[in-house]
Amino acid sequence: MTRYANIVATGHYLPEREVTNDELRARFDAAVPEFVDKMEASTGIKSRWWAPDDWATSDVALPAARQALERAGRKPEEVDLIILGTDSPDYITPATSVVLQHKLGAKNAGTFDVGCACASFPTGLAIGAGMIATNPGLNVVLVVGAYMMHKLTDPNEPMIFLYGDGAGAAVLEPRDAPGFISSVSEAGGEYHRHSGIYSGGTFEPATVESVKAGRTTTKILVRYPPELNHEAWPRLTKRVAKEGGFAVEDIDLIIFTQVRKPSIELVMNDLGLPMEKTHTIMERWGYTGSACIPMALDDARERGKLHRGDLAVFIASGVGYNLAGAAFRMS
Repeated sequence: MTRYANIVATGHYLPEREVTNDELRARFDAAVPEFVDKMEASTGIKSRWWAPDDWATSDVALPAARQALERAGRKPEEVDLIILGTDSPDYITPATSVVLQHKLGAKNAGTFDVGCACASFPTGLAIGAGMIATNPGLNVVLVVGAYMMHKLTDPNEPMIFLYGDGAGAAVLEPRDAPGFISSVSEAGGEYHRHSGIYSGGTFEPATVESVKAGRTTTKILVRYPPELNHEAWPRLTKRVAKEGGFAVEDIDLIIFTQVRKPSIELVMNDLGLPMEKTHTIMERWGYTGSACIPMALDDARERGKLHRGDLAVFIASGVGYNLAGAAFRMS
């Protein structure tokens, strides 16, 4: 019997503390006149939510994972595998998925992290689907996207405007019918020096000097070409459709990385799809990076925008430059 991975449940977590643009205006306008106004107009972001200072990324991931499992009718000890995507990990090593496994009580689960930034969740879905298809003993796979980049950013750095904390999760289980339809991935490694955290790894181990210089916090060193996502997202969408044997117009809901609403509007127009066929959360929740696709997915389901049998496509891009896309027929 062919085993098709299906998304049987989703969940998300949003921290309790809202940080509005007005709060950031009070912080930055004196030093950077009109910065927040310009960023709000450019991105569509009006607010974001931050977790407590003593939390780590695994703490944000935990309630999202619990919610998804509860909705799937599964106990933590029934989970066979946890795949966690993030580029704001608890530690350089060990993996954040191991910490989540312990906090969740998923004592029978294997784990690993996916580290392709904001493209991690579609990548994790595709990996999980492939493993379910080829491993008869693998029946419950928990895929999580989690983000806490504001904690790895200098609080006096204006680009902290972008970052919201949060997590989203999906439970994959085998069924007789798809489920998982197709996936694609791309990368543009020539952009790896544009944005990131460049001290603390083997390229430059953290030192007193690198900490004082701010190199252990996230930095945008070179501005990405504005057309990068505008060209890549339609290309990935068309590739996912071709690989899956469906037409772009057959898509019921498509979710993109939630970094700039104007970019999503431009790409939807390019694809010939109405805005009703996408869903955005960055206006309310900020840029939640590795978590934004699953958070938007769960929010869309809660709002009745995605139903059983619908064709959903996820298109993500992140620093690196990493890109991934995946298509699922919703259970």
